[in-house]
Amino acid sequence: MSLLSAARKRPDPVSLSFLAVTFMTGVAVALQVPTLSLFLAEEVQVRPFLVGLFYTVNAVIGILISQWLGHRSDNGGDRKQLILRCCLAGIVLSLLFAWNRQYWLLVSLGVVLASLTATASPQLFALAREYADSRNKRADMFSSVLRAQFSLAWVIGPPAAFALAIGYGFEVMYLASALAYLICALVVWRWLPSLPLPSSQGGGERVSSWRDPSVRALFIASTLMWTCNSMYLINMPLYITRELGLEEKLAGILMGTAAALEIPFMLLAGYYTRRFGKRPMMLLAVLAGVGFYAGLVTLSSQGALIALQLLNAIFIGIVAGIGMSYFQDLMPGRAGVATTLFANSIRTGSIMAGAIAGTVAEIWSFHGVFMVATALALAALAACWRVPNV
Repeated sequence: MSLLSAARKRPDPVSLSFLAVTFMTGVAVALQVPTLSLFLAEEVQVRPFLVGLFYTVNAVIGILISQWLGHRSDNGGDRKQLILRCCLAGIVLSLLFAWNRQYWLLVSLGVVLASLTATASPQLFALAREYADSRNKRADMFSSVLRAQFSLAWVIGPPAAFALAIGYGFEVMYLASALAYLICALVVWRWLPSLPLPSSQGGGERVSSWRDPSVRALFIASTLMWTCNSMYLINMPLYITRELGLEEKLAGILMGTAAALEIPFMLLAGYYTRRFGKRPMMLLAVLAGVGFYAGLVTLSSQGALIALQLLNAIFIGIVAGIGMSYFQDLMPGRAGVATTLFANSIRTGSIMAGAIAGTVAEIWSFHGVFMVATALALAALAACWRVPNV
């Protein structure tokens, strides 16, 4: 099947609802994440170490909550109801950040709500995989198209986030995020299917999967990749404003540019994995990541930073587009477990990124963070080399 013929097929209403929810959750996340470090540093007025601590605590709590909720959903739970509750948690989270400036409340209640909210994404993709399998759709391509909606949201979200935060204040920005989660909740409630799972899927399989050296190598590689990406997201706004002396809105432009460029690479990755397999595509992605972070170390002009987003787009577009299905293919019949493992590689990366970025920026420099990211990208390449092709 060609990309053109795939595009000509008219999606059914349920598929459209998956696209809509993925896009709107992406908008909500893209309004919050790019400005979070700036919000904590400028609005809440905490030092870089506490900024990094927030990301680390958020990721640790996120792993614990996602494992608990993932276990429940894989043992006869209804993913639709879980996704709906996560969207409602997102509304409360956005309102908390809109009206509260107490750091310790944000790092306690805030991270619990954020962890509940973040569980929506892996559960949404797990439900989409199960729906695609039940309708004999190409799961790789469907997952890539869904992930492309998330990237499309990131084309809009970061520039809008900085425009709202700078022009109208963080309160308005977080209220816009609350509205996005409200729309998500309504679409989930009205149109997403309920596909209760049999109780045979359980935590024992998750343990045996971790003992698989291929799964373990992919988890390590994925964790290192997302560590690099999270370090970039944490560090870039502060690096641009405090070390380079450039305008704050440039961070939003960079993130939006990368997200726009990710979409074609994401779709192409979903298509060409059928011909070449996932391993060559992932190796290409990590090589692009090494080039991207090495470029951040050596280049600092506005034009160069924008041009480097092409490498960033290849890196994240391919990893985000096929990374989840790579886990699913290595763990056949266990979409929920595989998706949770992929999501937890992202969260583990956030734990490492928060600790590394905050510490390196505090004792060295924001520029030094990108030097560490380059080394981690090389380590990810070595780990990815050990994963078999599927």
